Amino acid sequence: MMHIDIITCLPRLIESPFSDSILKRAQAKGLVTVNIIDLRQYATTKHQVTDDYAFGGGAGMVMMIEPIDNCISHLKTQRTYDDIIYTSPDGEKLNQSMVNKLSLKKNLILLCGHYKGVDERVREHLITREISIGDYVLSGGELAAAVIADAVIRLIPGVLSDGTSALTDSFQDDLIAPPVYTRPADYKGWQVPEVLLSGHQAKIEEWRHVQSLERTQKRRPGLDRKP
Repeated sequence: MMHIDIITCLPRLIESPFSDSILKRAQAKGLVTVNIIDLRQYATTKHQVTDDYAFGGGAGMVMMIEPIDNCISHLKTQRTYDDIIYTSPDGEKLNQSMVNKLSLKKNLILLCGHYKGVDERVREHLITREISIGDYVLSGGELAAAVIADAVIRLIPGVLSDGTSALTDSFQDDLIAPPVYTRPADYKGWQVPEVLLSGHQAKIEEWRHVQSLERTQKRRPGLDRKP
């Protein structure tokens, strides 16, 4: 079973994604445990402050090192973590290959960034990797942590009702997924390709592969030429 601890100073921002659909069922099946941790519980001040002004001045607040260190240190007394991940705009850009590897881990910590970021000593001494979900800035790392967790959890065996479903997702083989259709086969004169109705599985798979190649070359040129 996988265990994911998500550290945040705003836990309500991230509770919803894990309370419905696939992520909820994965937890109900005992395939993953997601623990959302309120960082303020590890603050040492009367008002549970987790941020402060930056040395040297400048706009914006910075997440303090002490509450984060207290939290991570406490969690480490309970289990050994494969990775302690900080969600950061300048981290490694998330891709399917990275998600595949993370899905094989047992214990993960996701630290949600906020404000102007975290005290740099957190990045230097407490985390093992930084991940970005794209070249843009969010109000906080909670949405990024939810994206990372969702992408990882759905790959755990038994989470999806069809065990082969994840294997045909976009990006699994550096290609975009082919188009898909369902009933009715004729809607307003808009026809489903005949090959998909043929029952000839080999021809269907060949058609899908060609469609994936063409879509990738048109919509994401270069993706299928990644080293």
